[in-house]
Amino acid sequence: MKSLILQTIARLLLPLMILFSVFLMLRGHNEPGGGFIGGLVGAGAFSLYAVAFGPASARGVLRADPRTLLGLGLLVTVLSGFFAMVLGDAFLTGQWLIFHIGEADFHLGTALLFDIGVYLVVVGATLTVIFSLEEEST
Repeated sequence: MKSLILQTIARLLLPLMILFSVFLMLRGHNEPGGGFIGGLVGAGAFSLYAVAFGPASARGVLRADPRTLLGLGLLVTVLSGFFAMVLGDAFLTGQWLIFHIGEADFHLGTALLFDIGVYLVVVGATLTVIFSLEEEST
């Protein structure tokens, strides 16, 4: 039996929770947060949607297989470590690019790539387990 209230709330909360999870991932360099907690919040958004509408609908909204996200996240995480090795430093040593646009300086580092990879791994692994359990129970 599906709940109209739960479906309405899930539909409204999904984009907000995804946006908040990306915010948590991006602020994780200097303050609490990062790829792990951001990934958990993102996976929680799709889990709530799966409870409200079923795992097939949640997979459709996700538009990617969770195992693909997990593999892509592992690839991005490992690649973030190889940038340092190409430049002659140890694996996973942080590297920074600084962009000057007008008066502003933008710093882009390999730590962001690492966090994106962790985010994808956590979302992929968590949703693989949750979708499997949800499909088994129906």
